Amino acid sequence: MHTSLEELISQPMIYSLQKSTHSRETLTKILKAHPNIQFVSVVAVDLGGNDTDEKIPISLFLEDMEEFLSNGVQTDGSSVMLQGIATLNNAKVDLIPDLDVTWFIDYNYDHFHDESGLPVGTLRIPAFIEHNAKKVDSRSILKRTVDYFTHQVKGLFTDYPHLLEELNISSVDDIAEVTLTTATELEFWVKTPEDYADEEKLSTSQMLKEQYWKKTKGSVRTALEETIILMDKYGFEPEMGHKEVGGVTAKIGISGKLNHVMEQLEIDWKYSTALQCADNELFIRELIEEIFESHGLEVTFMAKPIEGVAGSGKHAHLGASMRLKSGKYVNIFAPNNMKSNYLSSIGWGALMGLLKNYEVVNPFVTATNDAFNRLKPGFEAPICIVASVGHSTEIPSRNRTVLVGLVRDNNNPLATRFELRAPNPTSNSYLTIAAAYQTMLNGIKAAVESKMDSKSLEMEFSKKAGEDKFYLEKDRAYRSEEDVFEDYTEEERTVLFGKPPATVWDNLKGFANHQAKKEILFEGDVFSEVIVNSYTISILDKWVMELIGRIIVDNMILVRNCKKLHGAENVTDLDVVNWEKVNAMRNYLMKDSLERKSLFTLIREAVEEENYDLVSALQLEMSEKITQLKQLYAIYRRNLLLEVNGYHENFRI
Repeated sequence: MHTSLEELISQPMIYSLQKSTHSRETLTKILKAHPNIQFVSVVAVDLGGNDTDEKIPISLFLEDMEEFLSNGVQTDGSSVMLQGIATLNNAKVDLIPDLDVTWFIDYNYDHFHDESGLPVGTLRIPAFIEHNAKKVDSRSILKRTVDYFTHQVKGLFTDYPHLLEELNISSVDDIAEVTLTTATELEFWVKTPEDYADEEKLSTSQMLKEQYWKKTKGSVRTALEETIILMDKYGFEPEMGHKEVGGVTAKIGISGKLNHVMEQLEIDWKYSTALQCADNELFIRELIEEIFESHGLEVTFMAKPIEGVAGSGKHAHLGASMRLKSGKYVNIFAPNNMKSNYLSSIGWGALMGLLKNYEVVNPFVTATNDAFNRLKPGFEAPICIVASVGHSTEIPSRNRTVLVGLVRDNNNPLATRFELRAPNPTSNSYLTIAAAYQTMLNGIKAAVESKMDSKSLEMEFSKKAGEDKFYLEKDRAYRSEEDVFEDYTEEERTVLFGKPPATVWDNLKGFANHQAKKEILFEGDVFSEVIVNSYTISILDKWVMELIGRIIVDNMILVRNCKKLHGAENVTDLDVVNWEKVNAMRNYLMKDSLERKSLFTLIREAVEEENYDLVSALQLEMSEKITQLKQLYAIYRRNLLLEVNGYHENFRI
């Protein structure tokens, strides 16, 4: 929705500035009309997904705006995650404002401007990180993806006229532009501070579906409503906010207000262009956190904050369309006849490219220990490289067990898109979307060059494992309309769809083990070997530091809290046996002796030796043993007559 300059100046508070306002003259008029906007912040996103935030007085911005918008600000590369790029002896980086996207005003509702009485605002300007005259940040990678993808696709319509006929377009000259339409969503947990998660109650509530789509109450309801209202003011066009599957019913405290809040929520908003979509999500995350925290609620965007209960996803919706010079939009993934075909030939190519090359997309999608905790069978989180398009063209796909689902509406071809279900709130959306579209373009080129029609490409995509086709790998299957977890054994899934990585290290090895697929990321100079290496170092360092400094430390606390609780009275031989099992597991995990080293010690030593294959294997063993310890201790406590203050697992933020 476009707002005129006169309207912006007359409004007491403004929330966003569109591309058309990004000139010195216009910005000066707007900012002088809103003196409560006191600061400017240049927001760049490094390869680790971290965004910069600094407070530059608005007076300095107004004084030398042209220089600021052209050359940005300089900073030390040590403050951003660019390992191997911004080195100690060459650390200077520039933050260059992006003039082609929407800017947002971030208001501090705890700090008011003296003269106007309005909240103090900070103009947040999205930016690129430049090092040695090269843009090396997450935003610039996605920007290059968009430019390359749209240019290449438009060229395909010039070189292969049968595409025009398939989409009912008269001439390539009718095409004004190609646009990537992208959307994300956010699932997250909220809780009252210092409360603990009762895994058994949460799991039972989830199995009974007691929370999904239920009415929000109290401070959660207020915060959710405020978030949606404010999102609308910013122009994000929120579509829905609701309870997700996880959570338990809150209790009413002495004050009459709800306490012991522990709920999972989801907020959705309208799609946008690819880069704007990622920028919007970045701002909305912070908006959610600040609003809920103002109501005394903690927010976590962890992928799996509580073991045994549904984690939080952030599905990415990937589409592409053309705007014709007549003003009409054409979805290039949608077939000309929605009732007879699932996808256009370009759509089939995009889907094949994403799945065939997913091994080099996945390291950007799932990059943390927490994220891998979410990707386990039984929680609607995909672990297999497989897609669903629907049982028939009349019945849309609703298979929630696959990696990619085809979203389509026979009455609205523009809605045709792919839902990538693996991303979580910790995924770097800029890099995830960029890598996805790069691989999709590779499949599109292959499909177009084959000159196969939609029906033939459907047969290609629906191949069985062992069938030799022109593009997809022979030994793999890529389509399943069945429940991936219920209708296949683990062995069958591995044979059909490949063995999924189980740790961060397993996933990062996708770059080294699939060199040809990695080269696809480099096409159009979108990614580079330097960038992929920098990203790999960053994620590897984070994996190891978190493993040693947090996970093992937390597990040590857990082991120590599994204490002997029975005394001499009311004790049975079963209590003794149960405790011996618990204690044996405690010793295996944590206690060194002259003859044997504990599992924790073995992991530390493997990290010191940089034997990451061994670290990965030991981490999986540790996760399995910790789960067993919890189960053994629960069985042990269950048989005790006295009420005991035993182990509680924190809902960790």
